[in-house]
Amino acid sequence: MNSDSPSNPDGQFDESYEPAWGGVSQEENRWPASVAIIAAMLIQAVLPHDLTRNLPLVVLGLELLILIPISFSAPKRHKNESKFMRIMAILVIALVSVANMATLILLIYALFFESGKVNSIELFFSGVGIWTTNVIAFSLWFWEIDRGGPHERTHKGHEAPDFLFPQMSTPGSARPDWTPKFFDYMYLAFTNATAFSPTDVLPLSARAKLLMLLESLIALATISLVAARAVNIIH
Repeated sequence: MNSDSPSNPDGQFDESYEPAWGGVSQEENRWPASVAIIAAMLIQAVLPHDLTRNLPLVVLGLELLILIPISFSAPKRHKNESKFMRIMAILVIALVSVANMATLILLIYALFFESGKVNSIELFFSGVGIWTTNVIAFSLWFWEIDRGGPHERTHKGHEAPDFLFPQMSTPGSARPDWTPKFFDYMYLAFTNATAFSPTDVLPLSARAKLLMLLESLIALATISLVAARAVNIIH
């Protein structure tokens, strides 16, 4: 293979090719993602139960049932991670996302069909909670899919990048061994939910673009329908 070609036809990076963003780490800590999931769970737990119909509390038990074992049994992500652990990690992120989407749908339903029981303060803080949980959920998705996931990013045979970070196109701006960590994906999710478009990080793959599209749609619906309605009620 030509040394200037980063990948082979099946999308896997050539082991002999040195990426523009430097080397790769041997393992990545799971705890930042676990802390983010716990934060999302706490937000879901304190949402008004009369508006959400206790749905987040039902999902909360399932999230804890998965998160606690994988956090203690596999505190670091590495290339020898079992397929079962990867599935469990994706499942807990899916639960956070589904619970947040369901909560948003219930709140929108209450706005249109049960407006009499909608309290402006509860509605406003529910909108803030849903928006924040949306950022957390998609930062987890971005972290989990990019280049095949945190376990795949720990060696050179990973998949092609899903996101183009500035350090990748300008390698001199970072350490030679730089690689994106969870906080980088959280920043990406925050800016996408705020600007509704890419800022300094560009999506490269179709799945990355689809995830960013979904996050922007949820954030837009939360701000335009829930938060805006709460402000109108207050006034």
